[in-house]
Amino acid sequence: MRSVPDLGALAGKRVLIRCDFNVPLDGDVITDDGRIRAALPTLTGLLQAGAKVVVLAHLGRPKGLLNPKYSLAPAAKRLGELLGTDVKLATDVVGESAQAMAAGLADGEIGMCENVRYEPGEESKDDAERAALAARYAALADVFVSDGFGVVHRKQASVYDVAKLLPSAAGSLVAKEVEVLRKLTEEPARPYVVVLGGAKVADKLAVIDNLLKVADTLVVGGGMSYTFLKAKGYEVGSSILDADNVEACKGYLAQAEAAGKQILLPVDTRVAAEFDFAGRTVSQVTVVPSDQIPADQGGLDIGPETEKIFADAILGAKTVFWNGPMGVFEIDALAAGTKAVAAALAETDAFTVVGGGDSAAAVRQLGFADDAFGHISTGGGASLEYLEGKTLPGLSVLEG
Repeated sequence: MRSVPDLGALAGKRVLIRCDFNVPLDGDVITDDGRIRAALPTLTGLLQAGAKVVVLAHLGRPKGLLNPKYSLAPAAKRLGELLGTDVKLATDVVGESAQAMAAGLADGEIGMCENVRYEPGEESKDDAERAALAARYAALADVFVSDGFGVVHRKQASVYDVAKLLPSAAGSLVAKEVEVLRKLTEEPARPYVVVLGGAKVADKLAVIDNLLKVADTLVVGGGMSYTFLKAKGYEVGSSILDADNVEACKGYLAQAEAAGKQILLPVDTRVAAEFDFAGRTVSQVTVVPSDQIPADQGGLDIGPETEKIFADAILGAKTVFWNGPMGVFEIDALAAGTKAVAAALAETDAFTVVGGGDSAAAVRQLGFADDAFGHISTGGGASLEYLEGKTLPGLSVLEG
């Protein structure tokens, strides 16, 4: 991939940079600014080089409609605080306000367009519609830098199409993410342990398929584990179950056994009859063996024996990739499993990667510092697709 130095001297040039500022909000308060902080090295370098920096970013899913709920105002404010400078925010994406903002920047100044997903062409499946919007993005600047790793798996106007219209390069964040993921896929230090959690097996079928070829041990927890337990013939009560993929999970268990590899599943489970995610409440939580989940209860976290087994696998590894929580970590009574996995990753001397998304949110919410891990990815979906072996449009367009 081309890098920022390949763009030459940037003093006095307008640099359009795609960032990922899709941060969690409580009202207009950012509850985790990790993605904004991750963009600071590239942005600081551009400003110090004397560039006029125009930021493109997204927040949430406004679906092509201007919705104040998804304004980037909180992100612009927080970015300004972190940079120690004023970040000018346009009131539109590519209209008069954005054009005036970009034209009015002095060398070493930064401005931000409003949420790119306000524009219906941003996520359009129609190539011509995306290209037309990308041309309007390109008119705002002289060169393009891609630094939003969380969206490089999307063929979107501000990620893919605009990179074809301007001299373009990967920012340091995207370059670092790719470097880390290459370590996981090409020659990882062994034993290599992959920890997968989260709710849906279907989201991770392809990555399981690919990682079974390169990992030594696959550790499966979270909501997706109940489909694997069902594949072993266990009853899972009211736990999350992907009935369509039970047979696929049986196949992976057989495939791992034939290859002499392990798929570790929960041996005990924290269960409850009722829980309210929105209200952050749960009825009485008990621990049962994973093959004895009551019919009227559902699994919501791994149990203490499983915590030890999973932690031992992590502590015995040389490389660990983790994507997906072990339970409903947002509720205190169901956070122990995820915390145990995070603690093991923080303790080990192995090369550790936390695969973005809910996993990154979990470790921060549970009080772990970012530097407790080898790398925290800013893109959960992008990380998984890279590990599946897919070609990511936002990366391939930067190759030259």
